[in-house]
Amino acid sequence: MHDVVIVGAGPVGLFLACELGLVGCSVLVLEREPEPHSPFKAQPLGMRGLSVASVEAFYRRGMLHPLRTASGAHDDFDGNPGPNPDADEPSPPRGVGHFAGMVLDPAKVDVAALPFRLPGPATEHMLTYLEAVETVLSEQASHLGVEIRRGVTVSAIAQDDESVVAHAGEHEFAARWVVGCDGGRSAVRRLAGFEFIGTQPQFTGYTMHATVADPEKLRPWFNLTPTGMYLQMPTQGHIGMMDFDGGAFDRSQQPTRDHLQAVLRHVSGTDVTLSDVHIASSFTDRAMQTTTYRRGRVLLAGDAAHIHSPLGGQGLNTGIGDAMNLGWKLAATVHGYAPDGLLDTYTRERHPIGAAVLDWSRAQVAAMRPDPHGQAVQGVMRDLIETRDGTTYVFERMSGSSIRYELGSEHPLVGRNAPDLRLEDGTRLGDLMRDGRGVALDFSTDEYLRGSARGWESRMRYAAGPARNDLGLGAVLVRPDGVVAWADDRTPDPEAFERAAGHWFGGPES
Repeated sequence: MHDVVIVGAGPVGLFLACELGLVGCSVLVLEREPEPHSPFKAQPLGMRGLSVASVEAFYRRGMLHPLRTASGAHDDFDGNPGPNPDADEPSPPRGVGHFAGMVLDPAKVDVAALPFRLPGPATEHMLTYLEAVETVLSEQASHLGVEIRRGVTVSAIAQDDESVVAHAGEHEFAARWVVGCDGGRSAVRRLAGFEFIGTQPQFTGYTMHATVADPEKLRPWFNLTPTGMYLQMPTQGHIGMMDFDGGAFDRSQQPTRDHLQAVLRHVSGTDVTLSDVHIASSFTDRAMQTTTYRRGRVLLAGDAAHIHSPLGGQGLNTGIGDAMNLGWKLAATVHGYAPDGLLDTYTRERHPIGAAVLDWSRAQVAAMRPDPHGQAVQGVMRDLIETRDGTTYVFERMSGSSIRYELGSEHPLVGRNAPDLRLEDGTRLGDLMRDGRGVALDFSTDEYLRGSARGWESRMRYAAGPARNDLGLGAVLVRPDGVVAWADDRTPDPEAFERAAGHWFGGPES
């Protein structure tokens, strides 16, 4: 029997498998598709943007450099040197993205207003593609002893108080826990009886790689029009479209060249011609979420728990956040040292994040509607994102820096993603997190917390010394997912630290 069976070998399932394998869990990943390669994962249709929070997740596990290499990514989008991670002050972001197709100016981001931002190797979002992400994660999973079986379709799930069994044809896969990371049409979600609720689509979206006979008739990048939206990417022939038909076409039939050309002409207001369509797919802005992320011994993460339109590239990033949040909590439960209720904090913390992403997607759709109401909202939004405050707000939402879990503390840093604090000897917080343990950073000259940290060595790492920029902190306790669990602005209080450590990591080891 495995500790955990993960259904789905996409980025979310593989990232979760790596998190569990990193701390010694026995993990089996089941994937329906027999082969990992697909034209929808390769360039150009497989292109995805990783938010700052997701880039930090790869960085903290030592996978950022391999991912950059696999993605063919430069430090900057134009090949110029990126920001200096050793600088004293954080630099402005070089890319912000868009809201509802309205591209934002990164120069208008107020860096001083960003909460606890410090220079580091992972302060920018990153362009990659799914095949590169899955390749890096698969290699890491294999290195950690994770078993991946492909061509396996789960057809039934049965659980009791002690275990859960995933049935696939004549085969049975028993585990203490099963996690569904099997996408928007999740079999695990359906078979385990999760309630899935939300709103119906407003549009059918299309993405395609095509040969355009007259590309000069299409403007580059995002174009909101009186009849919809189209996007012409720099990659030749990579086009996206949104047709506000109520989602009528999506998956009703395979999009043909004639249909795609008709939609492109409609939303662009041109007589552009598609000579050939090499590959195409459709999607909608259907926004749905399960009411809980756990039923007994079955949990969900990523698109299995929440679906929405791809506007803003939030789906993959939200899923990676789910995996980071769940991984260490499930591992602590498997190993038997999790405090009571720890696993339930997964739903409590991540469900509101998923709900907020669904609303963020709905708001963009409302602003893109080609009717007088949508046009009016769009006008207001254009005015707002022309302001410094408006651009900064959107950047915070899209980068993940605005996320803060309610952990019962008034300290402004607690519940947030930890900045990449750096000790005077050059050691960064990210360097200390590669083994999947939490980190206690003690900036006091007398190392007040060294004795208090004893007993949790297998669950947290202790590091002490002056910091290059300690943000006025005396000490900070960081969970394995990078979230600040406790912080003290004064001389650290060992008793308060011990209470926080026990709350998140259980009792000290004997």
